[in-house]
Amino acid sequence: MESSIDFDDEEQMERVCGINDRNIPYLETLTGCELFAKGIRLTYSCPDELSENRVRLLIPRLKGLANMQEYISEAEIFMEFQSLRHIRPVMDLAQHGEPEQKPSITVQNRIAYPKGLRQEAYLRSMQKSQIVFGIGPAGTGKTFLAVSYALSLLLSGKKQKLILTRPIVEAGENLGFLPGDLAQKINPYLRPLYDAMEAMASLSTIHRLEENGSIEIAPLAYMRGRSLQNAVVILDEAQNTSVEQMQMFLTRLGEQSMAIVTGDISQVDLPRHKQSGLVHALQILQNIEGIEFVLFDSKDVVRSRIVQKIIDAYALDGDGGKKGMHS
Repeated sequence: MESSIDFDDEEQMERVCGINDRNIPYLETLTGCELFAKGIRLTYSCPDELSENRVRLLIPRLKGLANMQEYISEAEIFMEFQSLRHIRPVMDLAQHGEPEQKPSITVQNRIAYPKGLRQEAYLRSMQKSQIVFGIGPAGTGKTFLAVSYALSLLLSGKKQKLILTRPIVEAGENLGFLPGDLAQKINPYLRPLYDAMEAMASLSTIHRLEENGSIEIAPLAYMRGRSLQNAVVILDEAQNTSVEQMQMFLTRLGEQSMAIVTGDISQVDLPRHKQSGLVHALQILQNIEGIEFVLFDSKDVVRSRIVQKIIDAYALDGDGGKKGMHS
């Protein structure tokens, strides 16, 4: 039995199907259906209802992506498929209709959008909660989305300041011997945050915001005693905070400020006798209104499919999977 899906125009269809329909074979592999593109119509023939539901739910999501960007890669198709396959069963999703419109972040005419339902939940949490924890392995987009959202608040005038901070585990030794002023000393530690900023805003904009004090970088230890008003604060690598540091950080926030805390509790670098402040926060702050936790896993990795496999391999390995989980 054949069915079909119509696109809005040829451009939208080309973005989904790829130039010369090069995405079609990959879509067929994922869904288990035969696909035929002609004009602005995609016709599909599927062996069973499950496969048909995959196409019926996946293609509209890809159409939504095509409205926000000029090119859709296999990796992005894979993540959209993963979000359907792993968050809820496809048959269950089919009963609830198509997923709601994705939220997005706009910074200087550049758009960042969540890839997968877990990232959607993360962004929605940032939009409604004062404190959001994004916890999970590398490559899940938790830092990129946090920085993109923070920049959007800053450049739209909703917040006056963006503060980037992280614990410097080696502060007693290595940091003091690095050349330059404080900003230059900790810049290598905050490089992932700068990479995310540079993906969304021009270098000239970032430098201007730094020069006028709208963007501030600081080691976590320098946050003690401060009271943060009308600011958005990102605490990165939070798994390496102590319990005392995490408490100190979270109690800096004024009513008009928000915090986004990111970390990977499988990569704790603290001494074994020290409990991770991120692990502790996950244990005691779950039920406080205004605080939300979004937990990512390997199925949410958007960096590449091979990163998913690497994370799973280390998780299965006794020592690798247990590294850093001490509390």
